[in-house]
Amino acid sequence: MINDLIADALTRIRNAAMRRLDVTTLVHNKSVEAIANILVEKGYIESCNVVEDGVKKTINVVLKYDENGKTVINELKRISKPGRRVYKPASEIKRFKNGYGTIIVSTSKGVITNDKAHELNVGGEVLCTVW
Repeated sequence: MINDLIADALTRIRNAAMRRLDVTTLVHNKSVEAIANILVEKGYIESCNVVEDGVKKTINVVLKYDENGKTVINELKRISKPGRRVYKPASEIKRFKNGYGTIIVSTSKGVITNDKAHELNVGGEVLCTVW
C-alpha cells in the first residue's frame, strides 16, 4: 500500500521522463488529478486523462519533450511530506525560480499554483515545486 500518493505520482513522472517514455500511469486521487491538471495547464506535460477500469481509476499522463528530446521538467520536488507538513501563509507564497518555476499549494480554494494563491491572498500546504 502506498502512503503518499502525491510523492508516488511525482516519482513516476520523474522516472518516466528519465527513461524518455511517452506515457506513464498514475494512481488516481483527487489531489493527484488536480496536480496533473496544473502541470498540463503550465505546459510541463502534454496531457492527462482519467481512465476508469471498473472500480479502479488511473491517470494516464503524456509527457512533453523539447525538440532535442530533453524533458521539459527540470525538477519535480515534493515539499510537504506525511512526516513533516509544510504550511505557508499567503505573504510567503510568491515567485519561484524568478517566475520560471511553479509552486503547487493545497488551499481552502482547492489545489492551485503560487500565482493564483498570491492573487486570491490565501495560504496553505505547499505540496510540490516544479520548474
